[in-house]
Formats: sequence, C-alpha cells, structure tokens
Amino acid sequence: MKNRFLETGKIVNTHGIAGEVKIMPWADEPEFLLEFDTLYIDGQPMKVASARVHKNSVLVKFQGVNDINAAVKYRDKVVCIDRADVELEDGAFFLADLMGLEVRDADSGEVLGKIVDVLTPPASNVYVVQGSKQEHMIPAVDEFVVETNVDEGYLRVRLIEGM
Repeated sequence: MKNRFLETGKIVNTHGIAGEVKIMPWADEPEFLLEFDTLYIDGQPMKVASARVHKNSVLVKFQGVNDINAAVKYRDKVVCIDRADVELEDGAFFLADLMGLEVRDADSGEVLGKIVDVLTPPASNVYVVQGSKQEHMIPAVDEFVVETNVDEGYLRVRLIEGM
C-alpha cells in the first residue's frame, strides 16, 4: 500500500531571524516544493506563507513561525507532502513507490528479488534488487526495464548476460 505522506526533504537550518527554514529537497528539482501550500512535519500540517529556491535548497516561511526561536525547533525534521496534493503525468511514479516491488525476469517470469534501494547517479537511476541468491544492480533504462507496474507491485526486466 502506498503511503499517504511522501518524504520530500529535510530542514537543515534556519535562515535569517524572521522564522524561515532551509530545506534540502529530495526531489529532482528544488522548484518541486514550491508547488505546495501545505507541508507536513511529524504528520502535522504546516501552512506555507512563502517559499523560494535559494541555490539548491528551498527557503520556507511557515505561517505562525515568526522568528528564529520558533524556527529552530524544526531543524533536522523531515518534510513531507500529501500524495493527494500531487498530480503525476501518466506513467510517472515516485521513487518511494518502487521500494519493495517484486522484480521479475521478462522472459522466464522468474522472480529475481525485490527493490531495496534506488541509486540516483547523474546518468540514470539504478535499481538495487536483493534476491535470495544474489544482488542485482539494474539501470532504470528502457533497454533493461520492460514494464513498471507500481499499482500491481512488480517490475519486469530483461537482463544481459553477466548482470
């Protein structure tokens, strides 16, 4: 089952004395966080009064957090979004939804294991698949990934010899 809340970053510090916090986003682009009127910290909704990108981080001012003393208590907190607040394009999914998916060989149907991690190097994502016999590292490109079905809980792949 998909989690309602998705982790999207971490508050790493305060910014200035007016209550802003600095969030290191866990998204492809920091601008993604600017789309939300409400973020969640420890499951509690926090209304966003203002937000802007600063270098590779996002500076956020929450309603009711008006000075550095109020903001400092949020340092090191994980920031989440509500899945219902996001509209993904057809075929798009969150990396978090891949965790635990069963990975099957597209030709034989053999279960290779489950996705235990997703590495995000610059070229393309790499799925780390842990099986009972071995671990596979599968590039998330069309050459290897035949089908991704998050709703039904599986990924079909075509491996090359020696992989």
